Amino acid sequence: MSVTTESSSTLVWFITGTSSGMGNCLVRSVLARGDKVIATARFLHTIQDFPKSENIRLMQLDVTDGFEKMKEKVAEAVQQFGRIDVVVNNAGIAVRSLLEEGGSQQCREQFETNVFGVLDVTSAVLPYMRERRSGTVVLLGSRSSWKADIPVEGFYSASKAAVRVLGETLSVELKEFNIRVLVVEPGAFRTKNIFSRPFYEGNKIADYDALREHAEGLYTKADGHQPGDPVKAMDVVVDVVQGQGRARGKRWPTILPLGMEAEQAIRNKSEVMQEMLDDWKDIIRDTRLDES
Repeated sequence: MSVTTESSSTLVWFITGTSSGMGNCLVRSVLARGDKVIATARFLHTIQDFPKSENIRLMQLDVTDGFEKMKEKVAEAVQQFGRIDVVVNNAGIAVRSLLEEGGSQQCREQFETNVFGVLDVTSAVLPYMRERRSGTVVLLGSRSSWKADIPVEGFYSASKAAVRVLGETLSVELKEFNIRVLVVEPGAFRTKNIFSRPFYEGNKIADYDALREHAEGLYTKADGHQPGDPVKAMDVVVDVVQGQGRARGKRWPTILPLGMEAEQAIRNKSEVMQEMLDDWKDIIRDTRLDES
């Protein structure tokens, strides 16, 4: 954990999904820096173990409750410290299902939290940031959006790809208001409950039995052996937002991969796309209207 530093510009953070994992680590890192935080979770009893401090407030929040409810909750949050400087959309779930077996129902459930919930929370906070012409929006993506060739991760990967794309567009739309956007894309980090959601079994198709069992085995082997330290990762996020530590003097990244797995996934995807463009460039380019 980073050492507390004194700052004349204390930030107020509003963080969703803080009961475990990255969100829980981020709250602790923020407090260790001397900033203020409004920590939220679906159930208040799951976030009672944070350090006792005048710099923290706890709030019940379910990001799937809809935009009108998010506006009420954000208005309540703003009253706690008078403003929100940083909103972190960390709350998320991982629906693990083969695409045909899960269908549109499981896809909608995945996007309800990871995409629509992110939009609702962000849209509820932005009026306050635009009024002050200042703020930072942090979106938690994933290296999975760059590595979608893993069975049963299709819905999750698609939702995180949507988060990245929305973040890139937001960064352009909010630039004139001096509001920054940061899409954090972690690789494999050892966090609690990351594989807690069971595989969807509501529509098993026999033809997929072997593939499904293989995918389940991969997750069982990976759980508890991820190489990434979530505490270090969230310390980096605070560094970037504050412009301190290892981020001092660096250009704003907009997209921030964390972990060697995330870096490698992006490099691999870039290489595959570059090879395809080189191999197919003649055909790709030979689609223009013949105006001669």
